[in-house]
Amino acid sequence: MEWDWNFVWQIMPTLIEGVKITILATLLGSVLAAVVGLAIALLRRSPNRAVSRSVGFVAEFIRGTPLLVQLYFIFYVLPDIGILLPPLLAGVIGLGLHYGTYTAEVYRAGIDNVPRGQWEAAKACNLSALQTWTRIILPQAIPPMIPALANYFVAMFKETPLLSAITILELMNQAKSVANTYYRYIEPITLVGAFFLVISLISVFALRWLERRYGRIER
Repeated sequence: MEWDWNFVWQIMPTLIEGVKITILATLLGSVLAAVVGLAIALLRRSPNRAVSRSVGFVAEFIRGTPLLVQLYFIFYVLPDIGILLPPLLAGVIGLGLHYGTYTAEVYRAGIDNVPRGQWEAAKACNLSALQTWTRIILPQAIPPMIPALANYFVAMFKETPLLSAITILELMNQAKSVANTYYRYIEPITLVGAFFLVISLISVFALRWLERRYGRIER
C-alpha cells in the first residue's frame, strides 16, 4: 500500500481534534495527580497510624493495579452503583489517581530532603502547622521535585491511548476510527506515532530545561 498525501490532508483535521483531547486529558490529569500526590504524601505523614496506614494501603493498591483496569472500573463499574461519569471526566480521574500515587513518592522524597533544622526553626518561631508547611517546608521541597514530576506527566501523556477503551475520542481512537472507515491504516497510525514523537521531544527539551534549572532528574 502506497502512502497517500491527499488522504493525509483529508484526515488531518480529525487527528488534530484527537490531539487536542489528548493534551487536555494530560493537562487535567497532571493537575489532579499533583494535588492527589501531595495529599497522599501529607496524609502518610499523619501521626494517626490508622490514617497513614489506610492511605498507604490505598496508594499501594492503586499503584499495583493496571491503569486500564482502573479506567474500566471507573467508567463501566461505577454506573452500577449509581455513579455515572462522562468519558473525559472518568479518564482524567483515572489518570490523576493512578499517577497521583507515583507523584506522592516524589513529594515524600522531596519533603524528607528538607533539613531537619528547618522544622526546628519553624517550631522555635511558634509557627502553626499550616504556616510551617506553606511558608517553610513546601517552598523548599517542591522546586527540586519539578523535573521528576514532569517526567511522570510525560509518561501520562504516552498512556493516553488507553483512554480509547472508555470511548474518549483522543488521538488513538480518532486514528482507529478513520482507519476502520477508509480501510487505510498506514497513514493514520503513522501520524499517531509522529504526533506522539514530536510532542514527547518537545517535552524532553522542557525536562532538560527543568533539570538545568532545578537539579538533576532522579532516574
